[in-house]
Amino acid sequence: MAEIRACEQCGTMFEPRREHGRFCSSRCRVAWNRGRTKYPPGEASALDWSFAAMAETIDRLPRVKAWDGARAITVIGEAVWWVTIVDATMVRYHPDAYDQVLAGARDRQVIEETLAGLRFVRNHMGHDIDHVDFVRAATSRRSSARGQAGSWTWHRLPCPTLGTLQPRAQEWELDRYEAYQHRLADRPVGEAFGRAHCFLAEAAAVVAADPVPGAAAPGVPTPSH
Repeated sequence: MAEIRACEQCGTMFEPRREHGRFCSSRCRVAWNRGRTKYPPGEASALDWSFAAMAETIDRLPRVKAWDGARAITVIGEAVWWVTIVDATMVRYHPDAYDQVLAGARDRQVIEETLAGLRFVRNHMGHDIDHVDFVRAATSRRSSARGQAGSWTWHRLPCPTLGTLQPRAQEWELDRYEAYQHRLADRPVGEAFGRAHCFLAEAAAVVAADPVPGAAAPGVPTPSH
């Protein structure tokens, strides 16, 4: 049975094509954006502070030594949390900027699957899958960054039990799991975080440059390439 939601603009019941879908059509999404003169208190700065926290956490990865297992796992878990928070904030409050940057990306599928894989980690890390089962210390001596937590790699995992979820939710979670296996498993954690940070920084910069009232997020830096 498909999941049905009410459009936040017109109230029409619809089947979302995206996990965080809120509108039944692009027309309703545009009308909703135009009808808002400003975000409620807190929403306007949500992207600003969550992006700053994400960037700071990812910047800590190279400074954490790979042999410090407990600290490495903690920082990796925090990075997963903040990346997915920024991603969700962009999708919910700034979908046009998000889609604009995604549509122009040469490696769009890689970006989408990387973010989906990190959402899978967020949904299961510390719940039905223990933190230590997700990552392992790097063993390759060829990596110049092997002494850093960013050189740890994601484990290849069996598919989790999804029977308690609704059919559409199972489908989305299975897609996230497959994205994890395809883009994260057996690869350095720093690779996924670097890719996610680059994309989200570019999308946030588009939001910051948007003159439409209520769409800007002051203080978000423009990414360097």
